[in-house]
Amino acid sequence: MTADAVTVRRLVEAELGKLGDARVETYIRGLLVEPTPGLRDWDYGKPGEQYVCWTVLEHPLSNNSIAYCEDGFGPRSPWGLLFLTGEYMSLGMDSQWYPTFLQTFFESKAATYLPIWRVFKTDATGVREAVTNEGTWDETWAKVMARRSADPTASYDCGTSITYERE
Repeated sequence: MTADAVTVRRLVEAELGKLGDARVETYIRGLLVEPTPGLRDWDYGKPGEQYVCWTVLEHPLSNNSIAYCEDGFGPRSPWGLLFLTGEYMSLGMDSQWYPTFLQTFFESKAATYLPIWRVFKTDATGVREAVTNEGTWDETWAKVMARRSADPTASYDCGTSITYERE
């Protein structure tokens, strides 16, 4: 497939249709921009090699964007977290590229501005359950650290109960 603005917009809309939380969908829609192509350097190829990335979401507070790129880490992981401005304007590393738009969003700094985070406890058998109500990113991480100190035999982490289909 050769990406264009219409195709990329359809990909985003298809994923938003899988999202089970109106708060998150409304927030994401407020950050979406018209898909815009731009060239980004590919750090793992020949000097000067570049690929077209389609920016679809911008979060100026964190200087982050989400972009779609069929080359580089795509097609396996075509959705990337990229800087909006600054010194590091390449495609970056594989650890910032994901198979789906929503996975990319939930890994982004933009997602931390939503009060959707909960403490999860994983017991020795591998069962993971939410042990707090939703809260802010910072509040939830403070609770994670307090629980880790009080109960070092269990595993505690920060996550969300928001559901969406993953590929």
